[in-house]
Amino acid sequence: MKMLDIEDFARLNTGITPASICGWVAQLFNVRDTEVGLLKLSGTLLHFLHPAALKTAGAIPLASSSVAARTARTQQAMLFNNFAKVDHFSVFELVKLGDSEVVDEQVIQKLMSAPLLAKDGKVVGVIQISRKAVRLSAAGPDFTEDDLRKLEEVGHVVGRLMATI
Repeated sequence: MKMLDIEDFARLNTGITPASICGWVAQLFNVRDTEVGLLKLSGTLLHFLHPAALKTAGAIPLASSSVAARTARTQQAMLFNNFAKVDHFSVFELVKLGDSEVVDEQVIQKLMSAPLLAKDGKVVGVIQISRKAVRLSAAGPDFTEDDLRKLEEVGHVVGRLMATI
């Protein structure tokens, strides 16, 4: 898919949902649907909209040291190709995602995070793309600076869509 497809997606889909956005983004970055996180800023908390299983797992305080909170506070995209070594909240990785009856043994090995910006430039949330695996060597290719720029562009489009979901 081309980057312009994001705009087409936004225009053509009247029933836009967090799941449809994240499914499209997963295809764009060649990751699994459960490797896309969409968080909405409500006051001083970031709440997961996707994956659905994380909606009830709690919220992330904007003042915390989490990558999502830092992304929202600084309005800067971030890339980590050895995320397991980064100090982060792992509680969300323990939530069972998908159809499995057990918690996935795979953890986030690589992560990109970008702010979702509304038309007025204010942060309305965060989008994250990860590569999960049991170990780093099994997590697939590293994310590149081009990938990060593409995620920033996605963040601008999705940020404008946040008012509709």
